[in-house]
Amino acid sequence: MYIATLVTAGEISTGDLSSLCDRLAQAGCAPQVSVRIDGGRAADIAFQGGPATARKSLDGALAHTDVIVQPMAAREKKLLIADMDSTMITVECLDELADYAGIKDEIAAVTERAMRGELDFAQALDERVARLKGLDASVIDKCLAERIRATPGAATLVRTMKARLGATTLLVSGGFSRFADRVGVAIGFDRALSNELQIENGKLAGTVAKPIVDSAAKEKALLDTAATLGIPLSQTLAVGDGANDLPMIRKAGLGVAYRAKPVVAAEADARLDHTDLTALLYAQGVPSAEWEQA
Repeated sequence: MYIATLVTAGEISTGDLSSLCDRLAQAGCAPQVSVRIDGGRAADIAFQGGPATARKSLDGALAHTDVIVQPMAAREKKLLIADMDSTMITVECLDELADYAGIKDEIAAVTERAMRGELDFAQALDERVARLKGLDASVIDKCLAERIRATPGAATLVRTMKARLGATTLLVSGGFSRFADRVGVAIGFDRALSNELQIENGKLAGTVAKPIVDSAAKEKALLDTAATLGIPLSQTLAVGDGANDLPMIRKAGLGVAYRAKPVVAAEADARLDHTDLTALLYAQGVPSAEWEQA
């Protein structure tokens, strides 16, 4: 048995649900039962067989609605592994640091290409960081205070998974520990893994400590943490937006692309293009009345 969770920025009506069930039936997916959640913001449809076909038939059927299809048996997740920049927070930290150096446009252009998978991540990171050499390290705290904001729903997702589902939560970032450590604590993650931006005499040295946290490191963090805790991969959830998130998204029981680059959106099990990160709580069957509010 599978479950399709639909989460909307509008409202899902009874008529909408009936139409969606008809779509599934026509696609040969045998819908069994449908339930509206929280006054129409989200709905579940249980069905048999053909998850890829079901997702294809439901994607785009309702405006401003995200669709998450998965096996019902492993719906609740015990491990969350999440990217930071442009996923758990709203910006790319490196681009914002570059803005204080007056070179944001050129750095952001490289970031965009790296996140699209057009450049080697580690090489692109080294090259961008090198351009920041000599920048006063005090801009890190300034950037944190002025520009770093949690993505809507991030803290509620993390705290609810920990409190309601007993999940372990891990923030993994190709960005920097000066940001990730504080963001992780603020949002509620159990642990943060990221890169060390090296500083000499109060200024950025233009280098990152090795080894770099790249796509392989993110995938390894997922696999190692799951193995250590004895959590089946079917009960893991990974979310990110860039090409360096793809390996962990592919390996997770539910891999989610959040406002993602095309290469990621094309391969992820689910996409969040319209709704916030609390959609991933609905996907696990947790109604808003049981959420831990940030």
